[in-house]
Amino acid sequence: MYNLPLVHLLVATVAVYDVSVHASVLQPTPPMGFNNWSAFMCGLNESLFIETAQAMVDKGLLAAGYDRLNLDDCWSQSSREPNGSLLWNPEKFPRGLPWLTSYLKSLGFNSGIYTDAGINSCGGYPGSYGYEELDAQSYASWGFDYLKVDGCNMPIATEQEYELVYGRWHSILSKLENPLIFSESAPAYFAEQDNLTDWYTVMGWVPKYGQLARHSRDTLVWNSTSYWPDITGWDSIMFNYGQEVRLARYQKPGYFNDPDFLIVDHFDLTLNEKRSHFAIWASLSAPLIISAYIPAFGADEIAYLTNGDLIAVNQDPLALQATLVSQDGTWDVLTKNLANGDRLLTVINRGNCTASYKVPFQRIGISASRVEAKDLWRGKSISTSKLVTAISVPSHGTAVYRISAEYGDLVVKPTGMIFNTASLNALTYSHQRLIWTTPAGLDEQIWQTGDDGTIKGIFDTSRCLTDLGGGNVSLIACSGTETQKWEYYVTGNVKSFSTGKCLAENNHGDIITTDCQFETNSQVFGLPSGINVIGQ
Repeated sequence: MYNLPLVHLLVATVAVYDVSVHASVLQPTPPMGFNNWSAFMCGLNESLFIETAQAMVDKGLLAAGYDRLNLDDCWSQSSREPNGSLLWNPEKFPRGLPWLTSYLKSLGFNSGIYTDAGINSCGGYPGSYGYEELDAQSYASWGFDYLKVDGCNMPIATEQEYELVYGRWHSILSKLENPLIFSESAPAYFAEQDNLTDWYTVMGWVPKYGQLARHSRDTLVWNSTSYWPDITGWDSIMFNYGQEVRLARYQKPGYFNDPDFLIVDHFDLTLNEKRSHFAIWASLSAPLIISAYIPAFGADEIAYLTNGDLIAVNQDPLALQATLVSQDGTWDVLTKNLANGDRLLTVINRGNCTASYKVPFQRIGISASRVEAKDLWRGKSISTSKLVTAISVPSHGTAVYRISAEYGDLVVKPTGMIFNTASLNALTYSHQRLIWTTPAGLDEQIWQTGDDGTIKGIFDTSRCLTDLGGGNVSLIACSGTETQKWEYYVTGNVKSFSTGKCLAENNHGDIITTDCQFETNSQVFGLPSGINVIGQ
């Protein structure tokens, strides 16, 4: 049995955030900038980075916050020097990487570099396995402040070995005179397995070691038809988004789940899909790292990439990841709190037609009768009562609203789906019983959590999720007893305060309680953003 400490489930207070709490965090908000991989793969060189940096200055991207340029794989020579050191390819970088980082710094940019935790990189260049300290010293001396460590070609490809190696990197990087921001790719090598325990386990330790972690596939590279001939650009974005929403419990100021690069100029994306890509990543407080040929960007790309309202959401100091309110196959609705007390509402149209969608206040945890809703694409606010309507959202488009109180403070409760992050089935009240089933956008699949540890359906807030003992769970009149108090852990466990048992989905889709286990598929759940996550 996996024993969890007894701590109450708590609601996050909606109040102005004290940013001084995280003043010492190395990367308090998601990084923004450029990486060459998706667009150019191994075709990086000095000229590309000089040209890209100047374009980012000229087109207003630097001023908007995109302040770093990161080299990816294939920057080095094909073998190490006799003393073990690794040098840059002089044909690609004739003036050297110290010159390049100095030049970029003179323009106002920070610089990042790539290595691999294994023996060789994914592109076949020397990895850093066994050379971690030597390489770290080199990167720091060359002027880099950010390191991406990929996970190809590990000599032992177990979760335990990955933790050993990435933990070693953390120890080395954190002891440098100027510690490097650490981007970890380890989780991506454990995703998409039938048993997700190793993936969850890796996701559990990466926040202890670094500032961001890529958790699943690459977004599509430019020559994607050679790699994934049956996957469209939109499929790629939706897949990585689908992985990201399973992992909100890990994110916090100073650590960010990374769904990979913004593939702004990919030939397979429409403008609406590109705008959605950006809006979704912004709502998730994900890293905004562009991988595209920036000098060729037109006015449309620059307009959405420099949208100050959406960037402010992305860079919000609470660093919360927006979580699912509902899904029905066509519409995804997400929400989260913002540091000044506002509420975010993001509505994704996954369907094939332009349409409108109404979101009642109750579904996003708002108790006010009237609010101000600012459309973050149009920059205009309206006063609205009872609901927010996302009007004429195009196919594969995304509407985003920032909701604030007309008077006083906005009062909200964490509200949304409770779902199994392996099966993706949602907790549902159906025909007088609780089950796990496919999300269908129903009120009976939307839940509120209280600061007293209760869980209530928005369809009837007089009844609470109750542990009846003997593995049975029901929805009965709220009574304030310990049988109706629950706790949520970074492991994904939802634990009964009264019995110490954990919620589970059995093979028949029933909701039960059973002995708590460590990150098994049947016991790992996503809950609404804003809940205190124990062990985070």
